[in-house]
Formats: sequence, structure tokens, C-alpha cells
Amino acid sequence: MAKQFTMGKIRGLQQIADQAGIFAMCAMDHRGSMQRMIDITEPEQVPARTLVEYKTDLTEELAPESTAVLLDPVYGAAQSIMAGVLPGNVGLLVSLEESGYEVDAQGRTTTLLQDWSVEKIKRMGASAVKILLYYRPDLEENAAKQRAVTQQVGEDCVRADIPFLIEPIAYPLSVERNDAARFAMKKPDLVVQSARDLTPLGIDVLKAEFPVDMAFEQDEGVIREACARLDAASLSPWILLSAGVDFETFAKQVKIACQAGASGFLGGRAIWEEAMYKPDLRERREWLSSVGRERLRILHDIAAEYGKPWWKKWSDSLVNLAEVNPNWYQSY
Repeated sequence: MAKQFTMGKIRGLQQIADQAGIFAMCAMDHRGSMQRMIDITEPEQVPARTLVEYKTDLTEELAPESTAVLLDPVYGAAQSIMAGVLPGNVGLLVSLEESGYEVDAQGRTTTLLQDWSVEKIKRMGASAVKILLYYRPDLEENAAKQRAVTQQVGEDCVRADIPFLIEPIAYPLSVERNDAARFAMKKPDLVVQSARDLTPLGIDVLKAEFPVDMAFEQDEGVIREACARLDAASLSPWILLSAGVDFETFAKQVKIACQAGASGFLGGRAIWEEAMYKPDLRERREWLSSVGRERLRILHDIAAEYGKPWWKKWSDSLVNLAEVNPNWYQSY
């Protein structure tokens, strides 16, 4: 499938993938959820300096085993750069959205962080932009609002010539909150339709949920068929998010997803959550440098063996992605 690429998009995607075109990325942009991990009783009392310290530890210990890291602009991205803990050969993705979401009668709405922008993310030297988008394709009015947000960010990323990753998250409606099995039945269609709706809107990489809740569905044929549907629906290369599952489950999901056409992963809590429950700095860093790093190596090996290079969604070869004439700079 042809896609017109520009230099900034290509360079950014190269910076967040390995040389074979596989993404092995670690997400650390958590804010409210990280506060709850650090102090479940009074998360709002966790000070900013503690969040910065934990994120700096995560970056310093796990970035060397990652092709890129995802950080937030409030507590992580600038701090990790200025502390010198983010290696120059590791890509940086920065989130654009506020932590959490707004709720109205139509559903959940993503809010972009005030005084933050795609242009600023590009200017700070980041490799890519990411937004998390709560999305129910069956809520027409809300879905239209969320698509409008997506399209605007996509246009901003085209102007800044920087890759755009989107993370659509399906969520249960009120009638489904107390019926996990009912929501699990709907999840494959929600995830697949989200890919179909959103990837035409300027998305360069889809950060997708695993399309099956394996707590309710263990039939391998059903699981693989759902992943194949997701691959067919996405117009962009896609990667897998961890969504808080345990590491062993995530490793299985990464393998199945990559066998179905995924180009790697962008995992968070499945890789490092246990470290958040270790208030002692030395103990936390020892765990990250041993268990955390080993988990990333295992996941990268799986993705490298089974994953599809990101450019394969559009071209057989990276060199065929863009035609360049000698006067390109005049209109750039």
C-alpha cells in the first residue's frame, strides 16, 4: 500500500526502531497510574520530585535495552534528557495528552495538555508524538469528536514532519462495567474497528490493544483470527501495548501479534511494574537492571524473530518509500 513519506517521518521511525525495522519500546509516560502504584492509599500526595525520581530510574536502567522510550512532558521527557540518562542512540516518544480523560453523556474524551504541542515535541529533539485516545466506534457522536482530535494532531505532525503514534483504548460502557464477559465479547470488534477508523487519519504507527481478552478466550484459532483481522484493518504498521497484563501473558501476546503482522511492542507495566512497589532506591534499581532489562531482551528477541519491519506495510524496501528530486528543499 503506497504512502507518501517525508524525511522527518522516515528519520523518526528509524530512530525508534532497530535496524531491522522492529520496535522494541518501553512506555514510561504514566502519571496518575504511577502515583497509585507508588502510594495506593494517598496517590495524590505523591510529590512531583518522587515521580521524576522513579521515571529517571526507569529511563536510566531500561532505555539501553529499548529502541525507544515513551515519556510524558510533565515528569519524564525533559528531566531524563537533562539528567543525561537517555542515551543518544535511543529514540524518544513524547505524549501529547493530559493524564486521564473527561467524561460526558457521550463517553470519554481525550484532552490535549495545555501549553504543549507537536511543534514543541519536535523542537525538543523527540523522535515521535503519541496520543492515547479513549475510543468506542459504536458511540457515534463521541467517536466523531475523538476522530477530529486525531485528525488535527495528524495534520500538526505532517507540518512538523514527525511520526505520529496513536493508542486507541476501548472501554466498557455503564451496562458493561459489571459484566466483564460481555465487554470481552465485544472487544475484538472494537479494537479492529478502531484501527479501521483511525489509521487513515495520518497515523504512522498504531499502538494497539491485544484484540482478545485471554481471561475469557483461550481458543488459539479465535485469538489468531482476531489478530489477523486487526492486521488487515490497520493501514499503518502496528505494535502491541501491554495494558497492565503480567509479563508472561504479554510475551505470549507479543509473539501471536508479531506472527500476525505486528512490528513489535511498546510495553509499560508488564515490564517494570514490580519496581514501583520498591521504595528503596538501591533495591528498585537492582530489580530494574536485572529483571527489567531481561524482560526487554526477551520481548525484543520475540519481536525480532516474528515481527514485520515497519516499512513492509507500505513497501518491500525502505529505500522505496520516497522519491526525492534535486529541488525538494525549495518546497519543504
